[in-house]
Order: sequence, then structure tokens, then C-alpha cells
Amino acid sequence: MPLSTPAVLAVPSRPRFGPALARTLALAGAALLAACGGGDADNAGSSASSTPTTTAASAYTEGTVSGFGSIIVNGVRFDDSGITATDDSGLPGVVKLGMRVEVHSSHVDTSAGTARASAVHFGSRVVGPVSAIDTTAATVTVLGQVVDIGEATVFDSTLPNGLADITVGAVLEVHGLADSATGHLLATRVELESSVSTYKLRGTVSGLDALAMTFNIGGATVNYASATGVPTTLADGTAVRVLLSTTANSAGQWVVQSFGTAKGASTSTSSTPQQAHVRGTITAYTSGASFSVDGLAVDASAITVPTGLALGVEVKVEGTLTNGVLVATEVELKAEHRGHDRERFALHGAVTALDTTAKTFVLRGVTVDYSASTLTWTGGTAADLAVGKSLKVTGAVGATRSQITAASITFKN
Repeated sequence: MPLSTPAVLAVPSRPRFGPALARTLALAGAALLAACGGGDADNAGSSASSTPTTTAASAYTEGTVSGFGSIIVNGVRFDDSGITATDDSGLPGVVKLGMRVEVHSSHVDTSAGTARASAVHFGSRVVGPVSAIDTTAATVTVLGQVVDIGEATVFDSTLPNGLADITVGAVLEVHGLADSATGHLLATRVELESSVSTYKLRGTVSGLDALAMTFNIGGATVNYASATGVPTTLADGTAVRVLLSTTANSAGQWVVQSFGTAKGASTSTSSTPQQAHVRGTITAYTSGASFSVDGLAVDASAITVPTGLALGVEVKVEGTLTNGVLVATEVELKAEHRGHDRERFALHGAVTALDTTAKTFVLRGVTVDYSASTLTWTGGTAADLAVGKSLKVTGAVGATRSQITAASITFKN
């Protein structure tokens, strides 16, 4: 079973894009999901920190889904039982490996690496047609956005051979991180779309022409003359999410149907302090004391930050989030920047299918390849594998990036 298989309970089918629901409704979905506890610490990197003086009553986490058992984000296992994840239009959906998500939860137990989620939101960067493919550079251009395919990019089963299956004209949905240094997107997950009624683009406004009612996001020029929900604060540098018609106008501009919330259905603007744990790329940089991570403002003026901060650098920031500003108590450069980490993904659960000939099994709906000669076994060997066996698996996506190549397998009682 490929990576696209839901690792949480599926919900009824939904339109790809629909009217935005009220935030309170987005937080109220209630389909019961099975989950389990436990956790893994993040891999260490260069860091500078201070001791937090405030313990927040709740927490906000932003990052890439790196495993299941329940949902694993930034090394924390979030118990998501009793909630339904929602997309950036407020509609229910299924969380998948490699998606970028926002998790609102109870206080994170940093020693155990666990918390109980109260809401999970996800949203992709772009949905649109492919106009160019560079297999040498491992890039595709989607709706004017150059998308880098990295070692940790997850491909859905709709693209079983990874980049080799992408063709010009195909419509892709891309989850990922903005690299403001290059203007590219670093893909964390790529899916092939068979039918969409609208395209989507999320990014930063540049080249705004208020008279012509156009602006640019990356290499795409959009026209918002007939759009609804135009922000009153629209200006160069503004983070926006736009839904677009699938046909460009006569000037080659993509026509905006409506504006949406740039960062999903986030309630990160709460005045109640929240424990915060955010991992992403620096998208705006004034100094080591003032920068943004994936559009979220960071105030690091109270600590000494590590050297090397710059646009496009991947960081982990911890601290307290209040009124949309993360006051940092720790800023860390990630050692596995750009996905160079053979144990980036983790799965916890029982084997549901086993193929001893192909040397694969299915865990949490994800196919795992256990053929690597460098694989580390703990508490058992390949001969002990069986349907129903409870395991912890760490690994990276394989050559096609549509399944996990195990780096370690631990048998659990």
C-alpha cells in the first residue's frame, strides 16, 4: 500500500476547494480516530537557548508530518483522537506524510515528546499545471513556481515513479517550504490531481500594480480585478492565498476568484500565550533578532542566536506565541537541512501486510522496504516479521520517494 493511503480515519469525500467555513466550525469536526502515545526527540543541531519563564496552557506547533502513531510533527507525537483535520478552506481532510501542518494542542511534554491535539490544519503551497521539468536539476515549474525535489520529498501513489511520472500539463498539488533566497519552493509532498475546479497559489506578493489590479507570486502574474475578499492591507510583501480560474486571461494572467487565509485556519493570533514549536524556512530576515519562519514573525531579541541565520535557512524555533508573534527562547539550525537524513520519517504501529519476497510490509498505511543491508534491527530480525507485530520504523523515502526505506526497525512488546 503506497504513501497516499490515509494513516488516519478518512472522512467523507469533499470538493478540492470550497467556501471557507467559519473558524469555529473548522475547529468543531468530530470523527473519532484511533491513536497511541509515546514520542521521539528531534535530531540535534546547532542551537542557542534560554530557559523559558512561562509555561503556556496550550501549544502551537508548525512543521512537516514526518510519521504516524498518532501524527508526528517536529519529533512530537500528537494524539489526534476525537478531532478531524481541516484544510486551508476549513474543509475536513486526511493528514498524509510530508504535509505541512499546524497543530493546536495541550502543553507539549518535552521529555516524552507527546501532546494531545485539539485541532490540526493543513494546506498546500500550489495546485496548478506543470509548465517545465528539469530532471537534471530535479525541479518542476508549477503555476510559475519553481519547485525543488529534495531527498525527503514524498510522492503520492499517483506518482509511483516519482519525478519520472510527471509530465508537462499535468496538474500537481505541492506541499512545501518557501526558499526566499532562491525564490523556489522545496517540496515536502507532491500529488497528481486528476480533476480540479480551481487552482491555488500561496506566497508573497511582489510587483503590485493597484491600477491594473495585478501582482506576482513567484513567476506567476495574477489579476484580482474580479476577486472577492481582497485584503485591505494588500501590498508588496503581504502573504496571501488565492484561488484561481483554471484558464488564464488573454494577457496570460491567472484570474483570482477569491482570497483566503494565508496560513490555513490558524488561531495563532490568540492573545493567550501559547507554547510554540515551529520548524520551517526563514522567509523574511531583518536581523538575528527579527525574522519570519514560513510567514510567522519571530522575536529573538532576548536570546543569543546561532550564526548562519539567513533567508531560506531551515530552523526550529521554540518559545511563546502571543498575538501572532513568536517570542523565541531557542533557535536551532537543523543539521538535516534539505532532508539529508536517513531517519527523517518514523512510524509506530502494527504490521498490516507483509511481502517477504519483495521485502516490504505495510505499517500505518505506508509501505516500508526492509531490504537495505545497513538496516539496524532491535529486538528481532527479518525472520520475526509478521502481520500484527508491533514495530517502530525510522527511515527515508526511497529512490521513487513513494515508500519508506527502513534505516532501523525496533520490535515493541
